[in-house]
Amino acid sequence: MKIKVHGAAEEVTGSCIQITTEHSNIIVDCGLIQGAPKREERNRSPFPFSLREIDAVILTHAHIDHSGRLPVLVSQGYQGPIHTHQANADLLDILLMDSAYLQEKEAEWANKKRDRKGLKLVDALYTQDDVPPVLSLLNLHPYNQSVEITEDITMILHNAGHILGSAHVELLVKENSHTKRIILSGDIGNPGSPIQRDSNIFGKADLVLMESTYGNRNHQSWEQSVVELKEALEKARHEGGNVLIPSFAVGRTQVLLYYFAKYYKEWHLNEWDIYLDSPMAIRVTNTYGKYWQLYKEESQHLWSGETLHQKLPNLKFTPDTEQSIELNSVRKGAIIIAGSGMMNGGRIKQHLKHNLWRPECTLIVAGFQPEGTLGNRIVEGAPYIKLWGETVKVAASVHTIGGFSAHAGQKDLLKWYQKFENSPRLVLIHGAKTTIEEFHDFITQNVDSEVTIAKQGEVIRV
Repeated sequence: MKIKVHGAAEEVTGSCIQITTEHSNIIVDCGLIQGAPKREERNRSPFPFSLREIDAVILTHAHIDHSGRLPVLVSQGYQGPIHTHQANADLLDILLMDSAYLQEKEAEWANKKRDRKGLKLVDALYTQDDVPPVLSLLNLHPYNQSVEITEDITMILHNAGHILGSAHVELLVKENSHTKRIILSGDIGNPGSPIQRDSNIFGKADLVLMESTYGNRNHQSWEQSVVELKEALEKARHEGGNVLIPSFAVGRTQVLLYYFAKYYKEWHLNEWDIYLDSPMAIRVTNTYGKYWQLYKEESQHLWSGETLHQKLPNLKFTPDTEQSIELNSVRKGAIIIAGSGMMNGGRIKQHLKHNLWRPECTLIVAGFQPEGTLGNRIVEGAPYIKLWGETVKVAASVHTIGGFSAHAGQKDLLKWYQKFENSPRLVLIHGAKTTIEEFHDFITQNVDSEVTIAKQGEVIRV
């Protein structure tokens, strides 16, 4: 058996792993490469395998860095099954359509510049018309069910605790008279999440491919993060302005709504108008209501029926652009949750324009802000930022809360691996180069195993 890493090798995005046996050829994930323009240009490169030879695709979860090149794969000729958890049908519809819209817009903006320069126009990487053919190939499965996907590979999806529908992939591969167990972690959830059940994989394995996104740091505890959120909202209540919360549509937004519902009275949230100002986050939140049985018991009630709006009677969804624009005139008493989570795009930028310069307002940053993002500049203390060429003063109170990540931190990644009884061979993927090197040093000091870092295009033999 050969395993070849085609993406997320010493980088975080573009997950794609090919597994070849005597009888089968499959890939796990087909993610979009994200980041600097030169890096994203690689999305247009030919796939490093023949599409005619691929028997099946397995998708660990719907995040675009794991799913975002599926429309390219299918438009170029792949017509086989895409195996994934049941909840991902809804999430993929939302996330891939949004990604396609962004691809169309990027091509439109690029072509305006190219047309003025007399350069050849470019096509979008894919369009919204390319998404339905992907959805038509989905083969949906529950957790913990054995599925024979080829004549010598059986797949079992295990809850990964990351986002709705996220899975660890267990592959049982028959070779001669033996069966080998291969584990691909996908993204590993941050244990203790109030909604997602914690990851539940264990036992023995022959090889584990493990993500390392936060392999060089640990997260603040959920409990401390909740205290900080409470304190930030209390301070904002006394200062009398608006509160802005940039948030990811999948996972982070729902965690915030859960805590708002849980502490509605204690945090005096009845004194606010709460706006979810993100069409994608609204659709994802409604999707969460369809799969409430998957969550921890203490949060299931919130997502079933109309309980969310009963617990948060002042929660308003604003999907339309006109509704979002109306919020620009609101001077106080509004909590606005909007995308994007890193403030590089989305409606949050308009709200920053109208509120960030006002000292009575508050910005709550409930997620990691990578270097190079607008969010990072604000968190690092920039006195001014630029929005559409206009200089805006950063006068609002800025509160950073670091414990709401959907990814496991360093110590919890180690604990996840230590659940395997036989200290199996470990290959690290899905982490920035310096991060994954630090994690490699950390984990080799704590386990007695063969630990390597995957290289782009490397062939791993099992």
